Amino acid sequence: MTTNALRLEVKDRIATLTINRPEAMNSVNGELHTALSRIFIDLGERRDINAIVLTGEGKAFCAGGDIEWMKAAVRDPEQFEVVTWEAKRIVYAMLDCEIPIIGRINGDAVGLGATLALLCDITVMADHARIGDPHVRVGLNAADGGGFLWPQIIGFGKARELLLTGDLLGAAEAKQLGAVGNVVPAAELDAKVESFVAKMRNGATKAIRWTKAGYTIPLRQLAHGHMDAGTAYECLSNLTQDHHAAIEAFASKQKPTFVGR
Repeated sequence: MTTNALRLEVKDRIATLTINRPEAMNSVNGELHTALSRIFIDLGERRDINAIVLTGEGKAFCAGGDIEWMKAAVRDPEQFEVVTWEAKRIVYAMLDCEIPIIGRINGDAVGLGATLALLCDITVMADHARIGDPHVRVGLNAADGGGFLWPQIIGFGKARELLLTGDLLGAAEAKQLGAVGNVVPAAELDAKVESFVAKMRNGATKAIRWTKAGYTIPLRQLAHGHMDAGTAYECLSNLTQDHHAAIEAFASKQKPTFVGR
């Protein structure tokens, strides 16, 4: 399933999936979120694809949740239950997809954007980009996968700090901590991505797929143990005064004032 917000091109056994909301820094709205919850299921069934490249159009990779979409979720909390169901599908589908996913991190990867990047099997990040999960800065808990992915990928020590503060990592520190595998100047991004694409295109397809199926087992087990509770807490935090105040403040480009309710 693709839409205007999520563009798919398949060529020479490589699927390129582009988040296509550049005017909004590729932030996630309802249309894009639904598409992301289904596309990796659809692609995972195909046998004419050796790799998936996930990237963003324009300056950002994915800047997290769209503020207007968040405001709609406050007005209609029952609809937010659908959103959290889709969030689980995104995480499960990316981990279940045996086709290797290469993250072309062309710009900032924030919130759900960071989760998408961490779920990629190979990552190449432009050296000016940042990555992080600032859910707490908008009064939400980190429930779309970040809560279990960050500790597993970079270790609990720094992950706890980042999740509790919402601070972003620069590309160099992200690589040092192991959040991404490769950092290059923006001008070299495509060449580096293509070097991995070529290895997937020309590699032993079944061996590669089944290697991924094996090493994702622990992450899949963690995902199923974490996501239900995490999304339930997110539904609760969606109802808080702090979250409501935060999205109104961000919409008016002001700093939110939290009261702990």
